[in-house]
This record gives sequence, C-alpha cells and structure tokens, in this order.
Amino acid sequence: MSPHITPPQVLAFDVFGTVVDWHSGIAAEVQALRAGVDGDAFALAWRAGYQPAMRRVMSGELGWTLIDDLHRLILDELLPRFGLGDMAEAERRHLNRVWHRLDPWPDVAAGLQRLKTRHTLCTLSNGNLGLLTNMAKRAGLPWDCILSAEVFRAYKPDPVTYLGVARVFDLNPSQVMLVAAHQDDLAAACACGLQTAYIERPAEFGLNNHKDVSPHPANTLHARDFLALADQLGCR
Repeated sequence: MSPHITPPQVLAFDVFGTVVDWHSGIAAEVQALRAGVDGDAFALAWRAGYQPAMRRVMSGELGWTLIDDLHRLILDELLPRFGLGDMAEAERRHLNRVWHRLDPWPDVAAGLQRLKTRHTLCTLSNGNLGLLTNMAKRAGLPWDCILSAEVFRAYKPDPVTYLGVARVFDLNPSQVMLVAAHQDDLAAACACGLQTAYIERPAEFGLNNHKDVSPHPANTLHARDFLALADQLGCR
C-alpha cells in the first residue's frame, strides 16, 4: 500500500454487483421457473426499477420500505411485461427471494478471508438485514458486522449511511474505506470523507453488456477484484 495512504480500520462493502453477481443469478432463476423467458432482459429490467423505487421512498411518496418489499413492488409490475402475469403467489414469493440466494463472484470468498486478517469487514448495502444475513449464511461470506440502510433508515447515497459506519465503530470517516463497483456510490462516500476502493466488475450487467471500469482519480484505490485489493492493502 502506498505510504501516503493511511490504512483503513474498517472496510465497508457494497453488495449487489460488488460482492454478488445479481445478473446471472436472476437470469438463471427466472428461466428455470418459466422456460422461454429472456432471463437477461428480465434481470436488467428488475434492476432498472431499483433506483426509481427508492426515489419513491426518499421523496416521501412511500414510507420507509425494506428492499425486499421494494423488489416485490417492482416484480409485480414487471411480470406482465414478460408474459408472466399469471404467476402464482408462491412462485412470486420464491422468485422475489432470489436476491437472498445470489452467488458471490469467484474471487470473493478468498479475497474476504485475506482482507479480514487486517481489517474489520462489514456490509454497507441498501439490502435489508434479513436479506444480507441469509445471503451471507448461504454463500459463506465472513462479515464481522452486517450494516444496512435498514439500520440507518436511509438509503445510499444519503450521507447518514456512510457516516453511520464511522459512528458504529467510533472512527473518523477517513478510517473507513468503502469498497464498491459503482462510482456514484464511491463519490458519495468520498464526499463524506471516507476512503474508497473501486472494484472492477465488467460483467455486472451480463456478458453482453460490459461496463466501463476505467480508474477514477478521486478513488483511493482501484483493484481488479478482492484478491488484488488484498494485495494492495498488504493482506496475505
């Protein structure tokens, strides 16, 4: 690690896209439920409804709502567009919980174990506590602490979320590093005084929709994956 960078005490991780591959998981599960559905398009459409749904809460149109419940609102609006309006309630409930069953990227398990040797690891996700706990249990994610928008009753990029991590651990914001695959998330954390690490996930939106993963000068670190981040932070 560069001698000009103060090692963070806590690494706070964005989850969807950074830790787990939401696109592949959703595409596979919807296709397993109904053959012939375009899983790629369905996954992208479900994820596209995420920000507009959160804005309904942030604007006051909806009261505080867990991400599980927002995912269900989006799903119910989405199904008729894909010819799935007749899906039974049991199938809808099962499909909505796909977000609990997402698989991590291949580097995640080993990378987190290495990072854990020198840093406290926590989530900082808009996902609710039950969702994040079920995901961690299933996937073997070794978090020291699970923090969520639910804890702070505010979604990222509200400063309350980023500063809340520092308050939970009684640290200065500069002693916390947000690890994420989304530059807007990192920019909001940086504005609150956190260190930031960008993780390249070029296939987050599917193999046919590679995203730009170019380095951004405002970030503290830029890494190919969690193993590369562990190298940069001196975690063996």
